[in-house]
Amino acid sequence: MEANEERATPAREARATVSRLLFGQLATYAVGAGVRLGVLDRIGDGTRTAADVAASCGTDPQATLRLLRALAALDLLTEHEAGVFGATAAGALLRRDTPGSMATLARVFCEPFMTRARERVEDSVRSGAPAFDAIFGTDFFSHLKDEPELSRAFNAAMGQRTHTAAQHVPPHYDFGRFTTVVDVGGGDGTLLAAILRAHPAPRGMIYDSPEGLAQAPAKLAAAGVADRVTLEPGDFFAAAPPGGDLYLLKSVLHDWNDEQCAGILGRIRQVLPPDGRLLIIEPVLGDTVRPGATALPYMSDLNMLVTVGGRERTRADFEDLCATAGFKITGLTPLPTADALFVIEAAGI
Repeated sequence: MEANEERATPAREARATVSRLLFGQLATYAVGAGVRLGVLDRIGDGTRTAADVAASCGTDPQATLRLLRALAALDLLTEHEAGVFGATAAGALLRRDTPGSMATLARVFCEPFMTRARERVEDSVRSGAPAFDAIFGTDFFSHLKDEPELSRAFNAAMGQRTHTAAQHVPPHYDFGRFTTVVDVGGGDGTLLAAILRAHPAPRGMIYDSPEGLAQAPAKLAAAGVADRVTLEPGDFFAAAPPGGDLYLLKSVLHDWNDEQCAGILGRIRQVLPPDGRLLIIEPVLGDTVRPGATALPYMSDLNMLVTVGGRERTRADFEDLCATAGFKITGLTPLPTADALFVIEAAGI
């Protein structure tokens, strides 16, 4: 009884919290190893023994069992009986053939070009500058441009990350009242395709770099909306394409500092018609971190700091940013997503 009471003390809970966080990096790498080895793909919808998984993967049986048990402790697998495993709902998302798969995202987040800057978070906190640039000798997006395979993987990962937003954004905003939706920095078109499928009236345009647009034709064709979408290569730091009455920025502004964001918004403001609207889809941080708040947007904020020099923002931050570019916020709608996404509507002043 004394041991049970001791385990339940606040001091023990506090130590357990710190210990869990200290092993967080290893948990990330365990997930990455599971994805690269394909253990979730091999387990599939049923159950498999650790010995079967090891034989299929060509890995050491005892070490494989230890990895599978670690993944079970992370709620990605269930050990139904000794050495027999099945995937949880979360684990199934790490299979390549699952709708809404996050497998490529998990692989990319474990690649050195993502992890090495995180190891130097202290440097970024001291300097306020992204550690990535000092490590790789160039900025994040220039590095991707010089590495075509990494660029393709990163774009695919961002498409997977957009899957949840693509489920929740279309029913939470009236896109049907617009003629042309321009997705600025829209990548492979995951979000725009979902919007157009849910709202048959508008047409669409994706404005992105040639590298960003590379996978869009296949994605739009698979969604059955390719005939309603124009692909426009360009640089949102140089210009915004005319012709839209709704401009969409999903997970773009958090990549950049305030001055760069003001430039992106200002170029959209130049081409926005009087009755047009701007939608920004990003996390919105609270003015304070309340007990029980999800850590995801705050971890994303640190990731932006160390990799690209961007940031997540509060409502007041977005209001100030929009005002500098001639916009005012006219609506703020929370989405039921784990990463605290909001749909922020803005109109020209």
